Amino acid sequence: MAGPRAPPPAPGAGPALPQGGGKAVPGQGELRAARPRPLARAGRAACRGREVGGAQGGLQPAAGPPEERIRLERGWAEGRAWESSSTMLLGKFIQPVHSLKKLSAPGACRHLWGWLNAVFNKVDYERIQAVGPDRAASEWLLRCGALVRFQGYDKWQHDYNGLPTGPLGKYKIQAIDATESCIMYRGFDYLDGLRHVEEIKLSNCIYIQDECLQRISETESLQKSLLRLMIISCGNVTDKGIIALHKLTNLEYLFLSDLPGIREKETTVQILKKSKPSLELELDLE
Repeated sequence: MAGPRAPPPAPGAGPALPQGGGKAVPGQGELRAARPRPLARAGRAACRGREVGGAQGGLQPAAGPPEERIRLERGWAEGRAWESSSTMLLGKFIQPVHSLKKLSAPGACRHLWGWLNAVFNKVDYERIQAVGPDRAASEWLLRCGALVRFQGYDKWQHDYNGLPTGPLGKYKIQAIDATESCIMYRGFDYLDGLRHVEEIKLSNCIYIQDECLQRISETESLQKSLLRLMIISCGNVTDKGIIALHKLTNLEYLFLSDLPGIREKETTVQILKKSKPSLELELDLE
């Protein structure tokens, strides 16, 4: 004969718990005492709509049994505190990121690289005296991203740390390839002592302008030694700079390509041919 049945639970109350800390009761499955909901879970439950608007328009714990209401209040308070601290922490993290964005703006980057390139082009006259003009000029050119080839050698030097060592004056620069380099006018004093340079290539050099070509044409050592000159895709070069090249008395070959700054092509060509009849002039200009 079955024992007396337990009275039904009161409305709004949870399941009846057995006495003795949740031990098994004859005729029923094993029951365990309900554990309080973790605060984080209570806070998330509140965010899912278990709260209603308060008098101030904010979120307040919904009405319910005293135990559940206490748990929700604690979870709600904990959630608000966590949200506030997270916002403060996020703000501290975002602030340096915004500062970094200001530093990495395109204008700031151009200014930074322009400053570094100017440093690379600074002439060290003491270095020229110590190691000789060819060695000092090689270091300048390679530092700025150009290549050099020494007299009597077929290999192009492109590694600053791989420059050959030996007695002073042993290695003479015979050719310079300044493709996509950052050489600029302020470093051209390195060219003064070079007496064996026969070939120079200036391609995609953003700092090469008319003053640079005038400086090359006025360098006495280059007037005597330079035989071949190529100027390609240097947007700051105009007719004035090209015409100045007529001072290179021994120049045999001149190649000009993709120079939008040349506006009077026919006039410029005629001036060069008149001043240097033997010059082989190759043009690839629009």
